[in-house]
Amino acid sequence: MRKFVSFGLIVLLVALGLSAEKVLHMYTALDENEWPIYVKAFEQATGIKVEVVRLSSGELLARVEAESKNPRASIWFGGPAVDQIAAKKKGLLAPYKSAMTEQVPEALKDPEGYWVGIYFGAIGFASNTEILKKLNVDPPTSWYDLLKPEFKGKITVAFPYTSGTAYTVLASLVALMGEDAAFDYWKKLDKQIQQYTKSGSAPVVQAGLGEAAVGIAFAHDIIARGIAKGYPLVLTFPKEGTGYEIGAMSLIKGGPEPDLAAKFIDWMLSVEAQNLMKEWYRLPANPQAEVAAGAIKLEEVKLVPMDFDYFGREKDRLIERWKEEIEYGR
Repeated sequence: MRKFVSFGLIVLLVALGLSAEKVLHMYTALDENEWPIYVKAFEQATGIKVEVVRLSSGELLARVEAESKNPRASIWFGGPAVDQIAAKKKGLLAPYKSAMTEQVPEALKDPEGYWVGIYFGAIGFASNTEILKKLNVDPPTSWYDLLKPEFKGKITVAFPYTSGTAYTVLASLVALMGEDAAFDYWKKLDKQIQQYTKSGSAPVVQAGLGEAAVGIAFAHDIIARGIAKGYPLVLTFPKEGTGYEIGAMSLIKGGPEPDLAAKFIDWMLSVEAQNLMKEWYRLPANPQAEVAAGAIKLEEVKLVPMDFDYFGREKDRLIERWKEEIEYGR
């Protein structure tokens, strides 16, 4: 009888141990081929299992807001900081500071600890060299080059309301031209668009496959998803200046595993984790991390000053204006 009881106790303890497996629930805006690089390394380093749902940045913000009374995930990983700034304004995030977040430069994090940068990168143009040759046109080096008649119906970019990449494009134009002029410009650009995509990096693949002449996207995506894959693409930047993102991560307020989410944030800011960003040609936030050969450094590009707090605060209004004047106003 005693042996039976002991055996039963062992079975119960094993079962309880299995049921107590540590699981972190994550929402990410990173490319479906990129996020596993970091998540798998984190799982191996910590023994914590991560369940991931991948969404475009705009969809992710909408999901977190819809679930605010009963959050399903604990961490928001990747995508432009402006979306997480918007989430902060809506009361959807929880602050977190640690020794690891303190080593990130002040310009790359929220002063109150609601989000912290993990990488940054600039908007560029991915042009298919074979199509350019057929069109007898040079790759665009100006926002206004995109309006050339040769590019009519041959440009792709994502929807600003589903993609943080495309919202960064919109914010870049507003910062560069002023709001009214930026919307006047996009009305002209809209006539050049072959297709709007849901994902911000999809235009890179479309241009690479020859489905479009030019895709507007982040430079690191153009290199990682296009040039490094052997597609006939060339990367250029607008001479007037281009916008950029701070890719960020944050704790979701009321998330079920805040302690595990905090561990992921600390790990992701380590040199070990930040070095992994070389595989996607990103510029890491940790100053001690390595940068991939061929990655575009921000000092090599003319940048437009970006007020991320403003564009986070004004995102809903700017998106609604874009829908009314561009999408519905055709």
